[in-house]
Amino acid sequence: MAECSECGCRLGMFDTKGVCSNRSCIKSYRSMVSEQKSTLLTAQAENEIARLGLIENERQKRDSIINEVLLTTETAPNLNITKRIEIVTAECAFGMNIFKDLFAGVRDIVGGRSEAVQKTMRDSRKTVLYELKKEAYEVGANAVVGVDLDYVELSAAGSMVMLVASGTAVVIEE
Repeated sequence: MAECSECGCRLGMFDTKGVCSNRSCIKSYRSMVSEQKSTLLTAQAENEIARLGLIENERQKRDSIINEVLLTTETAPNLNITKRIEIVTAECAFGMNIFKDLFAGVRDIVGGRSEAVQKTMRDSRKTVLYELKKEAYEVGANAVVGVDLDYVELSAAGSMVMLVASGTAVVIEE
């Protein structure tokens, strides 16, 4: 016959999980199980934190490599291209909400600059250039040369601006 893992008495027919129906044995067993779960969760959390740290380190490494060189020209005096990889592109569509449209329309009538539209254009440019650098990094490049930006108004989709960036992904000497 089986014995209780806590007090050593014989287990009855309805006693499960290796402990008797004595309240102190059940309480001790539950405490042990809770501690094991806590230890397991802590280990899983530590593993997840380590994994996220590795991801963040990889992201920082990628961003530092990506941000090295981005040129609108094909060459520069201090740039020695060792390998041309391929053409890379990135697209970004930004919508302007109805309020930005309204104020831009007023500016169109009375004249002047529309800061809301300028901010949207600036945000789209920064986003698409980052995406272009990311595409270049993914194909093994550490620079993009011959960068071209094309703005397109998507009037069929309401008031949206699409920005397309293209360039040649290259490897340059360190």
